[in-house]
Amino acid sequence: MLNAKTIVVGVQSDDPFTSDIAHYMRQEVDVSDILAYKEFANTEFCPRFLSDESDFDHIGHGLDGKTVIIVSACSGNLTRNARAMRTFLVARAAKDNGAERVVLIEPDLFYSAQDRGPRPEYGRVAFQRSVSDYKKFDGQPWSAMLYAQLLKTAGVDEIMTVHNHSVAVQELFTNTFNGYFHNLSPARLYASYLANHSQLGQPDDDQGIIVCAPDKGATPFAQCVMKAYEEEISRDLLSRHKKPDFLIMSKERLGEREVVMKPAPDSPTNFDALKGREVVVCDDMVRTGGTIMACCKQLKAAGAARVLFVVTHFYSSQEVKDNLGSDVVDEIITTDTLPNILNRDMQGRLRKKMLVLKLEKWIVNELRRQVLHQDLPAYDPPYSVDISHKNPYWLASQALRDLI
Repeated sequence: MLNAKTIVVGVQSDDPFTSDIAHYMRQEVDVSDILAYKEFANTEFCPRFLSDESDFDHIGHGLDGKTVIIVSACSGNLTRNARAMRTFLVARAAKDNGAERVVLIEPDLFYSAQDRGPRPEYGRVAFQRSVSDYKKFDGQPWSAMLYAQLLKTAGVDEIMTVHNHSVAVQELFTNTFNGYFHNLSPARLYASYLANHSQLGQPDDDQGIIVCAPDKGATPFAQCVMKAYEEEISRDLLSRHKKPDFLIMSKERLGEREVVMKPAPDSPTNFDALKGREVVVCDDMVRTGGTIMACCKQLKAAGAARVLFVVTHFYSSQEVKDNLGSDVVDEIITTDTLPNILNRDMQGRLRKKMLVLKLEKWIVNELRRQVLHQDLPAYDPPYSVDISHKNPYWLASQALRDLI
């Protein structure tokens, strides 16, 4: 029997993200020594929590009273569908062997993009749905609902994810899991890095940065980043940073991949204020990069001196790499919610201007505080930095890397 009250496992044996979570949780036993990842000849997956082969007194009860934490982050070659099925089976194995509670950590929550269906009752969104919006989902399943129900049926009791922006998904999972749904916002992490460790703001700057929301949907999060940044710089009376301004962009789609960007009518700042300023564009995810490229192009055309793109979930598609490779984007700050981005081949030429904040320490901090209710010292800084030596800021980042 395992002695620890809390156990960390993943959905595959060699997942570095899971190993890091287990390490920062101070789990001494390797994940692969807790769970066997067996696959039958017919390719069906059958996980097995390992037990003492001589113990015949606790059959089916080896996990009695324990909390099992399942980590599922998209690294390696497994598809999301394969990972989802493995999560169901690992959760069921935990519950069928006595686990008191099963917690899923899924930094980029699966099926979140399919947050509504073809009927009015299928997903409450923050806008008035049109007939064309309903038609877009005609014939499809409401996948987010199905995924939530399957996780619940499999035995998952509580979920922790990072920066899910869908109102429909947040409401759905909160209701399905009776409030035990934790949607972590990285706004303060970005603010901490921008204020304390980035190359933003020179001593002779007489104006602060501009925080930019690339569209209405990104506005609440960008506002959170700006507020956290203001709080961060206010703590240091000798800080060189000035108070930031806020810009909201609006987009008009001309086609599937073409958009026109301009300041929104209610934006506190317009293009007249951009000349010579540093602009930080904030968003939750990037899948094609078309909108961001169009936004940054307009910012540069209006006179912005430098444009940084801060994004949580980075899908390293060829289209993204082509779009963000443009010189209108000077720097990219992202996270490892999709851990494959740590692979330099996945970064491609973007490695020259990309910095990744690794979130494992931060997730463990929040796991201990919000889920396990443990009063333990928090990791500070709550992130580690991954940066290619081909990035010009690599040498400047070494002090921070050594500190962390």
